[in-house]
Amino acid sequence: MHTFIRPSTRVALSEAGVFSRPSPPRKSAQVLHHLDHNRQLPICFANCSTPSPTLASSTSVNKISSRTEQIARHFSSSKSPSNHIPPPLPSSHPPANMSSQYKTRKVGAPNTLEHRIYIEKDGVPVSPFHDIPLYANQDQTVLNMVVEIPRWTNGKMEISKEELLNPIKQDVKKGKLRFVRNCFPHKGYLWNYGAFPQTWEDPNVIHPETKAKGDNDPLDVCEIGELVGYPGQVKQVKILGVMALLDEEETDWKVIVIDVNDPLAPKLNDVEDVERHLPGLLRATNEWFRIYKIPDGKPENQFAFTGECKNKKYATDIVRECAEAWEKLITGKTQPGDVSTTNLTVKQSPARVDPNQLPPIPQNENVTPAPIDPSIDKWFFISGAAA
Repeated sequence: MHTFIRPSTRVALSEAGVFSRPSPPRKSAQVLHHLDHNRQLPICFANCSTPSPTLASSTSVNKISSRTEQIARHFSSSKSPSNHIPPPLPSSHPPANMSSQYKTRKVGAPNTLEHRIYIEKDGVPVSPFHDIPLYANQDQTVLNMVVEIPRWTNGKMEISKEELLNPIKQDVKKGKLRFVRNCFPHKGYLWNYGAFPQTWEDPNVIHPETKAKGDNDPLDVCEIGELVGYPGQVKQVKILGVMALLDEEETDWKVIVIDVNDPLAPKLNDVEDVERHLPGLLRATNEWFRIYKIPDGKPENQFAFTGECKNKKYATDIVRECAEAWEKLITGKTQPGDVSTTNLTVKQSPARVDPNQLPPIPQNENVTPAPIDPSIDKWFFISGAAA
């Protein structure tokens, strides 16, 4: 049984590589039927020039195969200075390589409501939201990213804003663990998805260009390197661009980055380099965020700037703004609301505590993951999504 869903609109790519919306969105999406793919792991990139869901010609199939092979070579799971940035915030001047400083402490079985992933440094749990420095070098050209969701996976893992020390946990909706659906041809998330520490999208501020308030979360990051990460991993990345998703009347920035240790990193320095070396990835990223909630009965998401991925300079400015918003939050200049600001390292923060003031946190537990409902692996087919 197959699942076809009519989208509310299509996205076209102009000659400049900028996303445009040629027709007004429809009001709803229609679910026709669905398919259980029994844990397949497909290549997750569509040929976005396909005009309709009808069968493609042999020429089109060859083009799709060629494009798929090209992208697949980069996105294998095998082990294997740019624009001026403003002076640093006064919070930290970390060393260049920080990955080895941080380890994960897992509590409870994965795929359960009790599962938590704490980040620790020198055996002491710290907050991935507040205690990991945003910048990984003095020049602020390399940033730290906390991986929440590895590529290809479906579990909606996220830094918990409300809990003490902000552990990573799986999002819950109506008492159930949240998983994203697979919208053909995608399987799970297309990138290593996570957040920039020491950033915050202020819900009290309306962005002058998106005309929408912040979403009250750390800044979201899509890391496009070839290695699959793991929840709680701290990667060193560089900024390439940013998209502005409008999610339920909130601005939800998606910063495009690459691991500085990735083989392609020297060639990727701005958004146009992504299209040159990874053709179709930005188009697929736009599509994924537009349609991923449709199988759950929600309308198609919209983008500011007609879906354009803004360049590195613009993205760097957004990161800077969100870092400044976080600084106001952590120093008490902005009311935190339900955000836990407890931290161990930010000297100017009234919420800073000593490690011995923290309640005991369980030691690391290597517990077998709980089984996942097989329905999570279904593919949903969105009619006209790859337009």
